[in-house]
Amino acid sequence: MTYYYKLGKIPHKRHTQFRQNDGSLYHEELVGTHGFSGIKSLLYHLHPPTQVLKILPGSKVNISLEEQTFLRHRHLRAAKVAAGSDAIESRVPLMLNADVCISVARPTIPMPYWYRFARGDEVIFIHEGSGVLESQYGIISYEAGDYVVIPSGVVWRLVPDRGVEQRMLVVEAYGHVEPPQRYLNQRGQFLEHAPYCERDIRPPERLITYDEKGEFEVRVKTRDMICRYLYAYHPLDIVGWDGYLWPFAFNIKDFEPITGKIHQPPSVHQTFAGSGFVLCSFVPRIFDYHPLAIPAPYNHSNVDSDEFIYYIDGKFMSRQGIERASITLHPSGIPHGPHPGMYEGSIGKERTEEFAVMLDTFKPLKLTTNAAALEDKNYPYSWDNLQPRGIQP
Repeated sequence: MTYYYKLGKIPHKRHTQFRQNDGSLYHEELVGTHGFSGIKSLLYHLHPPTQVLKILPGSKVNISLEEQTFLRHRHLRAAKVAAGSDAIESRVPLMLNADVCISVARPTIPMPYWYRFARGDEVIFIHEGSGVLESQYGIISYEAGDYVVIPSGVVWRLVPDRGVEQRMLVVEAYGHVEPPQRYLNQRGQFLEHAPYCERDIRPPERLITYDEKGEFEVRVKTRDMICRYLYAYHPLDIVGWDGYLWPFAFNIKDFEPITGKIHQPPSVHQTFAGSGFVLCSFVPRIFDYHPLAIPAPYNHSNVDSDEFIYYIDGKFMSRQGIERASITLHPSGIPHGPHPGMYEGSIGKERTEEFAVMLDTFKPLKLTTNAAALEDKNYPYSWDNLQPRGIQP
């Protein structure tokens, strides 16, 4: 993250003797990015984090891709995805490229194991539900509207609140997720024009140290595999940590929209930057206030990017036939814009109440067979007032 934080007890100087009550040393671990030149944190364990009791058989990550014969706009009715299992097992991959994999999930039970994504950072957007993210950095309570950002190397599990329906959008980034550089000064502090700041970012609330012996499973996703390890000691045995790398939550309702006299480009909604993609938040806002303004977006061609939008709630000013948890994909190569009547119909309107998450990816997204099964086949023709025809064989 962009600022220093600490929890628990740590020694005065790093990489020096730090002893437990029985005289033995605490075990220091550095978790950092970009070798030793990126952001990092120092963690202090009761037991060595390197001691593996047993390596269990893992599994290959197999994602079945659609054999695409048409380039077309897509609408996925993702609300149909069934609920079940935990926050990892319930994930349904929908789209991916070399930089990112996008899934939806509807977990119903706590994860009985701990998990680490070793290829990059993860962003879990909480559409519905509440619960707790447990990690070696401490506890983060989550609620609807939260982005939960988990850096690579963090060991975590998700514990949904009992009886509360959960719906999540999951972005696995094969790289790191950060605030856009244009929001930060040379010291890493948020600038005055940024649409959110440090006060809006929720770090771990409290640190719970577990000193337990037994068999504790940690699953690691990397190199298209999920590897499984058993440890003799609880993985959350941290007594203290400090640094700049830690999981956090940020609620979409704390994003302050940037508006103007005429329609602003999607880049004003950017919330995070990733390797090969940007993530944006659409929130309730005042419309453009030029006397001749057209609030609905103009037609545009995504020459260098695919546009993915996950619709959260509200009335979407440029789209018809969209429901909660709908997903649209407008690929590079063909233009898109407001549906018929929405462009002219937006004139004179003063505000929008929509919530949505958008990703623009700079490599084409490939759809999975899971996504194809959710597709509204008439959507590519929805800009035409003629009878919908479906996708031709």
